[in-house]
Amino acid sequence: MEKDVMKSIQVNELAKKIRQCQHINIIDVREEIEVAAGKIPEAKHIPLGELADSLEKLDKNEHYYLICHSGGRSSTACDFLTEQGYDVINITGGMMAWQGEIE
Repeated sequence: MEKDVMKSIQVNELAKKIRQCQHINIIDVREEIEVAAGKIPEAKHIPLGELADSLEKLDKNEHYYLICHSGGRSSTACDFLTEQGYDVINITGGMMAWQGEIE
């Protein structure tokens, strides 16, 4: 069986969606120390290592954008969540490419 191609979005496209005041569910899968340096204000922090134990925090009827430092861990998280039946999109380039506001 052929594997589905992972859906992804560039950071500038995501920033545009946020500016348009669309409700967006962003999950930051970086470690605590990385998030302490700043995250996208709308993002919920769930470290990659805790994702499997945090599924009850997510709604399968919602759409999620996943971000990490550069796109690798969020890609892994997308694969995992897709297998669990969640609708997810990887944010290409991650926080390294993010030019928008952080908190």
